[in-house]
Amino acid sequence: MGILRWLAVILIIFWLLGLGFNIGGGLIHILIVIAVIVFIFDIIGGRR
Repeated sequence: MGILRWLAVILIIFWLLGLGFNIGGGLIHILIVIAVIVFIFDIIGGRR
């Protein structure tokens, strides 16, 4: 896995933890959006 995929996985884990423990508020959803964007960029960049 590339560094971008690891970053996306870590952000998704933090997002899930935040949802499970009800911490972080809106920041949790911002993290998941960032993770999805990073993951999409990694997939698109990996095909070149």
